[in-house]
Amino acid sequence: MKQIKMSLVAAIVAATTTGANAGALDTVLSNPKLSIELRPRYEYANIHQDGTDAASALTVRTSIDVQAGLMNVEGLNVELQAISVDNFGLVTDYTPENGSYDKIADPTQTRMTQANISYAKDGFVGIVGRKMVGLDNHRFIGTVGWRQMPQSYDLAAAIYNYDKMSLLAAYVTRVNRVTTTTIDTGSVLLHAAYNLMPELQLTAYDYMIQNFADHVGLRATGKMTIDDIALKYTAEFAMQNDPTMTDDNDPILANATSAGNITQDATYYNLAVDASFQNYTVGVGYEVLGEKGSGNNAFYTPLATLHGKNGWADRFLTGTPDNGLVDMSLKVAYNAGAYGKLVGVYHNFSSDARSIDYGTEFDAAYKMKVNKNLDLLLKSAWYNTDASTSTSEAWTHDTTKYWVQFDYKFNAQL
Repeated sequence: MKQIKMSLVAAIVAATTTGANAGALDTVLSNPKLSIELRPRYEYANIHQDGTDAASALTVRTSIDVQAGLMNVEGLNVELQAISVDNFGLVTDYTPENGSYDKIADPTQTRMTQANISYAKDGFVGIVGRKMVGLDNHRFIGTVGWRQMPQSYDLAAAIYNYDKMSLLAAYVTRVNRVTTTTIDTGSVLLHAAYNLMPELQLTAYDYMIQNFADHVGLRATGKMTIDDIALKYTAEFAMQNDPTMTDDNDPILANATSAGNITQDATYYNLAVDASFQNYTVGVGYEVLGEKGSGNNAFYTPLATLHGKNGWADRFLTGTPDNGLVDMSLKVAYNAGAYGKLVGVYHNFSSDARSIDYGTEFDAAYKMKVNKNLDLLLKSAWYNTDASTSTSEAWTHDTTKYWVQFDYKFNAQL
């Protein structure tokens, strides 16, 4: 299957670059664009007192993406992308490759990650097929681009852009997770944004995740300059309600209550401000994923790019504790131009109910552009629990993680 999927894209690329076939394909494909990515990464993960050894993984993401006009119809386009994740048998001391070690969620696999047809005209865009989708800051709907195999959606979507307004409606039939798991679903995504001015953009959304919950919310973002200080802010509120969409499909969460018996009663809010002066940025954040109340689950966003939320150690990635989560964070960053960017983030985690101290975390990252095609990333996370004993809950385990990654990207007009 791996060879077949990769050969499909390779055949398209070869066909568009050979003179004999180019003429025959002119009536089918036009202006083809090729994107290639090679992303080798070393990852270390040590989750203390969990019964397994510290994990190490050396994995490589290989991505080939082809986009082209279709049938010489203006606005009609096709996209095919295949991604392979492989460790080549070099460093495989991690679950799922070896169950004696801690988990690193980059199993060896190959997938057609995007295969869609789109049509754009007069502000309207229609998309049918498999697509990677990230909305706003990926807190609710994300691509999980951090993992070597991203998350994608099988969907039909309609987008309409007019002046300062943008509307999106999508029906999702399958979620292709970052591991080999796929989830059949019948979820509806509704998203509306209006850009009043640079200082204020308003967003409203209703994400109806089948057999889990409806997330209905409002989000305000903006940026402004006061003297020589550039400010950015976010203010957001959302509710987790009973799911509108239910059927016999498996729930998004493996341990979720069976369809027909799901009740949800949780709230979410997020406040964040960043201030930048010259090459320095300081940011503060206050995010609350509310306790479960009278419902089945605390506030949780299963389709988000969760690695980018609530600490890179991923202690709250698989589910919010029943008592909720309060994440108070402080970020300091420095941009050294050609010498790269450095960022450090401190998190203090506690519960929304019952005043439980979960722990603290410090994250640090350094990113440098080696040349126009190649980036280097050094990244680390240290989580220290406040729990007196370790349990099955992830937040009760001290955790250390670090990464060394190169990312090479190449684009060409064929």
